[in-house]
Amino acid sequence: MTATLCFDIFTKVIDTYHISDDVDFAMKNPFEGIEGLLYHKSWIDTVQWHLEDIIRDPNINPVDALVIKRRIDKSNQDRTDMVEKVDDWFWNYFGTNNDLSCGKINTESPAWVIDRLSILALKVYHMQEQVDRTDADAAHTDKVQEKLNVLLEQKRDLSLAFNQLIDDVNEGRKYMKVYRQMKMYNDESLNPVLYKK
Repeated sequence: MTATLCFDIFTKVIDTYHISDDVDFAMKNPFEGIEGLLYHKSWIDTVQWHLEDIIRDPNINPVDALVIKRRIDKSNQDRTDMVEKVDDWFWNYFGTNNDLSCGKINTESPAWVIDRLSILALKVYHMQEQVDRTDADAAHTDKVQEKLNVLLEQKRDLSLAFNQLIDDVNEGRKYMKVYRQMKMYNDESLNPVLYKK
C-alpha cells in the first residue's frame, strides 16, 4: 500500500466523475478489496466537492439549498463511515505487526491520512483546472499557479509521510490505533434537537 496507489485511484475517480460532471451520476466501482474501498471513498468526496460548489450559488432556491445541505450532511457521515472501513482494512492488514508495545503512535490513522490525500487530489485537479482557464487573465493564472505549486508540494510531503507511516507500522516502529468518530449530531439518542422531539 503506497500513496502513489491511492492517488492513482483518486485521480481515476475524479477523471471518471468529470466525464458526466453530474452529482447524481451513479458510481461504477471497477475495483474490489482495498482498491474498491479507496475508489468508493474518493467518489463520495468528489460528489460532495461538487455539492459544496452548488450550494454556494447565491441565487439558489432555499428549498433546493436545504435538500443539498441534507445531502452534504449524509455525505459527511458516509465519508466518515468509509474512512472507518479503510482503517478496519489496515487493522487486519497489519495484524501482528501492529505492536502496541513499541510506544510510538501517529497523530492519525492511515485511513485519515488517505482522507487528506483524497481531498488533496480534488484540490490539485480543480486548481489545475483554474491554471488552464483560457478566459482568465495572467494575474489570475499566476496566482493559482502559486497555489497549485503549494498543493503539489503538500502532495509530495503527505505522500512521503503516509509511506513512512505504513513502513513504520509494518516494521514495528509505530503502532496503529483506531478511534471511531462518534459524530453525536447524527445520533438520535445523543443530539438534543432530535431526542427532545
